[in-house]
Amino acid sequence: MSRAFASVLPRRRNAGVSKVRKATPVPVRVLAALALAVLAALLIAAMSGSVGLSPRVLLGEWPTPLAWQVWWQLRLPRLLLAALVGAMLAGSGAAMQGLFRNPLADPTLLGLASGAGLAVALWIVLFDGAAGAFGLYGQFLAGFLGALGVCVMVFTLGERQHGQETLFTLLLAGLAINTLAGAMGGVMAFIASDEQLRQLSLWGMGSLSHALWSATLGALIGILPALWWLLRCARGLDLLQLGELTAHGAGLDAPRLKRRVVVATALGVGLCVALAGIIGFLGLLVPHCLRLWLGPGHRLLLPASMLGGALLLIVADTLARTLASPAEIPVGLLTSLLGGPYFLWLLLKRRTRC
Repeated sequence: MSRAFASVLPRRRNAGVSKVRKATPVPVRVLAALALAVLAALLIAAMSGSVGLSPRVLLGEWPTPLAWQVWWQLRLPRLLLAALVGAMLAGSGAAMQGLFRNPLADPTLLGLASGAGLAVALWIVLFDGAAGAFGLYGQFLAGFLGALGVCVMVFTLGERQHGQETLFTLLLAGLAINTLAGAMGGVMAFIASDEQLRQLSLWGMGSLSHALWSATLGALIGILPALWWLLRCARGLDLLQLGELTAHGAGLDAPRLKRRVVVATALGVGLCVALAGIIGFLGLLVPHCLRLWLGPGHRLLLPASMLGGALLLIVADTLARTLASPAEIPVGLLTSLLGGPYFLWLLLKRRTRC
């Protein structure tokens, strides 16, 4: 009887392990599913809009010259820009959450987007005469420098304390910078002309309506290296979750990792804000949801957040183009309308558990 009981017990244990393994998300399957979802969203978005395109256009058949112009000059650069901006915002949000070990740390809450936005507003109001390619890439440079300056400032303030107080200081510094940047942005709006004021208002709500090949190529040059840089930081971010002393004992150079994440985030977020304006909640919503599903491991969380951010922004931009066609809804409004109720739902769910 004891032998029979001993022979049954390992089988039950193995069966339980097999069930757990089947329920655990496999990284390759998760990333493949997200990549296929992004491709499907790109195909649907390419055919949707005020000027509908047939699937034959995507196969290289151009029934009219208008179809070619809409696809090549409007749809394709806009779709690529939406994918890049969404991937960068969500990926930088996941990296910042891992860097500061805080699930509420994203580029918006820490003031990166506000700093980049203020720099772009200064460029629009004070350097309105700059035209052509110099004006466009000057706006890129302004957004990058604004995000980098704010990130270094917040990071320096947080390094002066240790433990839990550091995270609290970072959030307070981000809140203060958001307030100051909003006030200075109001000053810029006050002295702006009517045309500049309208440009600032539309840009502040977030939009991809001005996506041209010049802007998309600038995003490819600046955002792709930033994404690659963040992906290379995945192992270091996993070690950092154990604490800086433990990570240092494992051979991690924590200051170097922080500098890499800071520079990559500032470069990517600065370009995103300069190109698409303020798109709220995306850098917080996507990595937060995926962290609850996939766990805190950044080797899976970072690429999954990038694909999820690209998917969400492509879908949101498609809805922005089609819901009120031929008019267009700012895509930042849609992401905020999605993110705000979600976090209120999380808050209510937490209260019911307590």
